Amino acid sequence: MTRQQPSPVWRRTGIAAACAATLGTALAVGPALAGVANSFRGGLVSLSPASAGLFDDASAQLVLVGHRDASTAVLVVHGVDRSAQGRTFGAHLHTGPCVPGNGAAAGPHYNHSGVVPPVVNDQTEVWLDFTVTGGGTGQAVTRVPWVPQSGAHSVVVHELPTAANGTAGARLACLPVEW
Repeated sequence: MTRQQPSPVWRRTGIAAACAATLGTALAVGPALAGVANSFRGGLVSLSPASAGLFDDASAQLVLVGHRDASTAVLVVHGVDRSAQGRTFGAHLHTGPCVPGNGAAAGPHYNHSGVVPPVVNDQTEVWLDFTVTGGGTGQAVTRVPWVPQSGAHSVVVHELPTAANGTAGARLACLPVEW
C-alpha cells in the first residue's frame, strides 16, 4: 500500500498530525458531538482597531471532537502578520457572534461550570492560546472533561496570553462557529 503525502497546506501547518490524533482518539472511544467532528474554517473577523494589520489576512480552523464525556479542540490560525512572530495570543470559545468592530458582541466565554459566578479555569472553559511562528501561523490543542452544549458562536483571539483568572486582554479577531 502506498502512503499518500499530506497536501502542502496540511504539511506546512502541522494540523494534520493534531487533527489525526484528535480524530483517532474520538473514533476509538465513540464521538459524542452529534456523532461527528465539528469543523469550522474561515477568515477572521476584525473586532478592534488594535488588531489592524495583525489579522487582516488571517484565517482559522477549529476542529471540535466530542468523545464520551470529554472534548478535544484544535485551533490552527494562518496568515497572521509576521511582525507578530513569537507573540502568544489568548483564544477562547465565546457565546456570542462575531460582529466586525464590536468585540463585546461575542459575549462571555463559554463556561461549563454551571454555577454563578462561574468557576473560571482551563477545565471549565475552552482555552486555545497560540504562539505565532515566523511563517505567520499558530496552533493550539486542548481537552476539557465535558462536551459543549449547542449554541457557542465564536472563537475570539485576545491580545494577551490567558491569565489564571481567564482574562486575556482586548478582543482582536474572531472566527464564527456554531454547532
